[in-house]
Amino acid sequence: MNDDLRTVLITGTSSGIGLAAAVAAASAGFQVIATMRDTAKAGPLLAAAEQAGVAERVRVKTLDVTDPASVSGCVAEVVAEHGRLDALVNNAGAGVVGTVEQSGTEQFRRAMEVNFFGVVETTRAAMPHLRASGGRVVTVTSVGGVVGQPFNEAYCAAKFAAEGFLESLAPVAASVGVAVTVVEPGAVASEFVTSQQLDIPALLAEAGPYAPAMKAYIDRTMASFGNAQSPGDAAAPIVAALTAEQPPFRIQTSEWAAGFVGTKLADRDGSAVQDLMAGWVGSA
Repeated sequence: MNDDLRTVLITGTSSGIGLAAAVAAASAGFQVIATMRDTAKAGPLLAAAEQAGVAERVRVKTLDVTDPASVSGCVAEVVAEHGRLDALVNNAGAGVVGTVEQSGTEQFRRAMEVNFFGVVETTRAAMPHLRASGGRVVTVTSVGGVVGQPFNEAYCAAKFAAEGFLESLAPVAASVGVAVTVVEPGAVASEFVTSQQLDIPALLAEAGPYAPAMKAYIDRTMASFGNAQSPGDAAAPIVAALTAEQPPFRIQTSEWAAGFVGTKLADRDGSAVQDLMAGWVGSA
């Protein structure tokens, strides 16, 4: 461990994009504080860091983004041990599938806790130290933070909220020397999908009048993940945002994601997105 290295704290590193970003950031010369709720799941990360030859630059810590005490305690430990914090990567997230009439509002509260309030809490705790270092905040949102998608109402609402928070924060943070960037992946072949443990027959059985639309959506989504980006490819823009002299506010992780997000950003009356999503649920 070298305390002269720039230090980055990354949330949600037990698998997928977070794991890949932790190894890539260490390979780029950062001292990486790789956090996760359950450090018993750190084995794959540590093995990947060892294989990449960067194990000495990856340190695992416990952090639950939904617990303010866990967040503040972890950030304080990092600064006490390393004397600085140069970057925060908000990667921890949780997916949700369902529609409001059938699933109720509790699903929305759970999605907001991880995907929105977790980002707010970690960013708030890190900001004093990032001001001191002239650092940056990089947050993994989603194309679902720009384009609302069927049966992702809770997830997209939380990601929209995160993007609104960060887009509003960015000029304020810049005034004190902190750069803010959002990274928007599309489909990524990672445990994020399987970790939701979706019981598709049960979802369809509980969908009631929405079952035909849900089946069309699930069929289309499962097919799209067959051509998904690798976690390593999706993590590369995160490291680019950490190392660029002047990172942009918004980065997509693939050409597909850029085109998809571009549909929304150029869609002044909303009709293009609605027509596109109608195809996803078989009603076009």
